[in-house]
Amino acid sequence: MTPRRSAASRERSADDGWGNGLSTTDSPAAARRRLRFALRAAREAADLTQAEVAERLEWSISKVNRIENGEVTISATDLRALMTLLGVTDPETVERFTSWARTARSRGWWDEPGFRAHLTPAMRQLIQYEAEATAIRCYQPTIIPGALQTPEYAQEILNFWADMPEETRSVRHAVRAERRRWIFQRPDRPVYLLLLDESVVHRQVGGPAVMAEQLRNVLTMIRNNELILRIVPMIHGAMIGQAGNFTIIDLAEEESAVLYQEMLYEDHLRDDRDTVSLYRALFERMWEVALTPDASAAFIEGHAAAMDSSIFRHHSGK
Repeated sequence: MTPRRSAASRERSADDGWGNGLSTTDSPAAARRRLRFALRAAREAADLTQAEVAERLEWSISKVNRIENGEVTISATDLRALMTLLGVTDPETVERFTSWARTARSRGWWDEPGFRAHLTPAMRQLIQYEAEATAIRCYQPTIIPGALQTPEYAQEILNFWADMPEETRSVRHAVRAERRRWIFQRPDRPVYLLLLDESVVHRQVGGPAVMAEQLRNVLTMIRNNELILRIVPMIHGAMIGQAGNFTIIDLAEEESAVLYQEMLYEDHLRDDRDTVSLYRALFERMWEVALTPDASAAFIEGHAAAMDSSIFRHHSGK
């Protein structure tokens, strides 16, 4: 079985780079998520529909729906009115809801104009969830995940998008390194479980030199206990690969997780329990049929050495 989550501390100082001196350990995305679930639960406990809430507060139904879906933040005035309607009067609960709402309206570096214009909404949320994760499960059938990419490998991936503005490529390149820092260089880094389809290792993105360096970088992370990697052999990967790439991010609360998926032209986050559970079960199924961590590392090391040999033969004219 793979580990469920780590028991590491979640504490973070107010000046650690999150911006705006947050008074909570939550990121804005995590705080918004907690608040929307709490508000939905309070509405259901009050036996009110979204339509009834909208009618009594003279809001539109879409406004209530967007708040509960986490699509928008809620102002302090609107939150007070909503809590009064829902009967949320306990001082500690009121303070907790208010703190979450305040944090959700805060801004981090990912929301600065130079970044925001070049990142999708889902990616901005992913960055925040990754920085709070207790465990990350990532499956990639085609390429090395972004947060693990070397600068040269990442540039080759980004160069594929010929119609992407140069500034956007530059920002997304920089964000890969920043994500890596927030995941792997914090004291309470998450358990990172990586499943790669065998074809990822064979696929020479950028040529043998770039790919060999990328594989050696992954090996270094394995040896530093930053991640646990297993290779899914091609004999098992055909049908499973149709699921596409996905990442499951476990957060601090028990049974709290989000699912991130990135397609060719879009990406999205989902946090409904049934969907996350479905992909978690798929990940576990693949984990069981994959090569062991030691065999996977040996497989990668062998391919890196073979690429180094091909580079030597090319330069020596042999």
